[in-house]
Amino acid sequence: MRRSTDKILTTHVGALPGPPAAWTGEASDAELRAAVRDVVAAQRKAGVDIVNEGELTKGGNWVAFINSRLSGFEPGKDGATFSLLRDSLDWKEFDDFYKKALEGGTLFEQTRSAPNQTASRIDWACRAPIRYTGEAALKRELDLLRAALGEQGPSDAFVTTTAPSSVEVGRTNEYYASEEEFVFALADALRVEYEAIANAGFLVQVDDAWLAALWDRIGVKMGLAAYKKYCMLRVEALNHALKNVPEEQVRYHLCWGSWHGPHAHDIPLADLVDVMLAIKAQTYLFEAANARHEHEYTLWEDVELPDGKILAPGVVTHSTPLIEHPELVAQRIQRFAKIVGRENVIASTDCGLGLRCHPQIAWAKLAALADGAALASQALGYRGASARD
Repeated sequence: MRRSTDKILTTHVGALPGPPAAWTGEASDAELRAAVRDVVAAQRKAGVDIVNEGELTKGGNWVAFINSRLSGFEPGKDGATFSLLRDSLDWKEFDDFYKKALEGGTLFEQTRSAPNQTASRIDWACRAPIRYTGEAALKRELDLLRAALGEQGPSDAFVTTTAPSSVEVGRTNEYYASEEEFVFALADALRVEYEAIANAGFLVQVDDAWLAALWDRIGVKMGLAAYKKYCMLRVEALNHALKNVPEEQVRYHLCWGSWHGPHAHDIPLADLVDVMLAIKAQTYLFEAANARHEHEYTLWEDVELPDGKILAPGVVTHSTPLIEHPELVAQRIQRFAKIVGRENVIASTDCGLGLRCHPQIAWAKLAALADGAALASQALGYRGASARD
């Protein structure tokens, strides 16, 4: 991972707008190749430094794609749409809002274009040894991104994958002798994907939305100490899966689920920051621009960022269609830079924009991100820094 030594670098979290056929998995090889080429070009045009393929090769779903890449699971009982959301304190407190939001399709901007986001089966039963079987699909993904990059090397491109703790959600263990054995079996299978991405020269981004989002589903009842113990077992499994991947190639993305809702019961980052920093990654991406979590930048005044680590906070958010003013983006970047050092900050997004925002809004937000990073670079004293063209 490049550091912000010459300017404040920009990146994003993963999903980006694409043609509906890519979201539904119905695109032909030629159509998907063109879509990946176009989304890489659009990122460059917007001013993004560290790019990806928009998750178009995954159908835009950060976790459901893994269903076809793991053996050992069979469909369990049918899961109701958003059943995990209905188990949350947020749903119980704001039940009328959520019911109306689901009826109107407003929890995700492009739900109709990506039905798997809301209606996919989420209950799976493990009834045999877990093995990774996604080599062909992953190779296709890496090949498409490499072709779209052209002369740009893979070291400035990332490929998303999923943490064992998030893959575990919606899966029951009917095969392994213990919870720990089950979690580490998931980790061993996912290790194949992590290492393949790294060996291809790309940055490995591990997405882990459920680690924080499970707090108001199971964590509150457990209590903070017990929940952090639950989390640390999953961190140990992830670190086990990453043991052969150089730390400087690993980005870890933590968020609170990011659906368009109140998020009144999100666990504070202060309660999980030590868990996050225990993960073997050089770069940490997290929500820092939305109204629920923007204030949390101050915790870095008390939490020391370990040597060699990088923060990639969200400085534009999916949670509102308002386009952030570049001056606001620059202010958000500078808050972090003044605390942890400008070279230790990369400007990012709160979460994926592909299914959370209308395409026009998503691309405008990435342009605002780049413009704000250019302004922040000037304010932070980078020599030769200038406004983005």
